[in-house]
Amino acid sequence: MKPYALCVFLFLLVGHFGIQALTGPRGLLSGGDRAALLAQRERDLEALVAERADLEVRIRYLRNDSLSRDLLEERARAVLGFADPRDYVIPVSRPATPEPVAPQAS
Repeated sequence: MKPYALCVFLFLLVGHFGIQALTGPRGLLSGGDRAALLAQRERDLEALVAERADLEVRIRYLRNDSLSRDLLEERARAVLGFADPRDYVIPVSRPATPEPVAPQAS
């Protein structure tokens, strides 16, 4: 058996790498998973680009040369939690969730 041990080992090694080349995470048969992951990441990228554009606009209005008082007041109220005395504040409470009733044993 000793002369064939090296051949068997090499055959198993080549077989292992062949199976991984087909079915592994980067294998030939995982193209659909990669396409779905790519589509998800592209959607995430679009959302991040839109959020960045919004933040850049807000930052532009908060600079000294073009300070927007409305935006500054809005951010101050949001951060500090205050409201203007002339504002109408409508408190919104969450609906109470009913507690589950345990069945009564007869």
